[in-house]
Amino acid sequence: MENFISLITNRRSTRKFTGQTLSPEQTESILKAALMAPSSKGARSWQFVAVEDKNKLQQLAGCKKAGAAFIEHCAIAIVVTGDTETDVWIEDATVASIYMQLQAEDLGLGSCWCQVRNRLTEDRADAEQYVRDLLGIPSRFGVLSIIGIGYKDRVRKPVDEAQLPWEKVHTDGW
Repeated sequence: MENFISLITNRRSTRKFTGQTLSPEQTESILKAALMAPSSKGARSWQFVAVEDKNKLQQLAGCKKAGAAFIEHCAIAIVVTGDTETDVWIEDATVASIYMQLQAEDLGLGSCWCQVRNRLTEDRADAEQYVRDLLGIPSRFGVLSIIGIGYKDRVRKPVDEAQLPWEKVHTDGW
């Protein structure tokens, strides 16, 4: 990594992948980043399911009506869950999700977040339950997201800093 601002400027959502598999070291590095993510009171309420099986990736791509098709073609999809018996599982799982995405970018890989919580499948079933059933996730764990990761099919332009919405920043009050 050159520096953090370069990393976040260049990290863009990737929905098209080359099909090349990740090395075990790359996968471990991404999962390690998730496990290092901070969590409220050190609770570590998150748990992850790494999916590389092509059949399961295809099935995961059906977890919601729109916006999940890219999962079928990624090298690995990491399902991010949280223990709903903690009051901050969503926040903890969110931080872990972005840590994985930043680590993927640092490795030269692409990633995309697929929202699962509060979403529906094509036939209007609960997307979280669909993923739980597919992967055997216990009911007490909420399914926040699926992070699809792989080699980028194309490199997107970095974020244009001239387009940053500075009007959304307030100082010392609204």
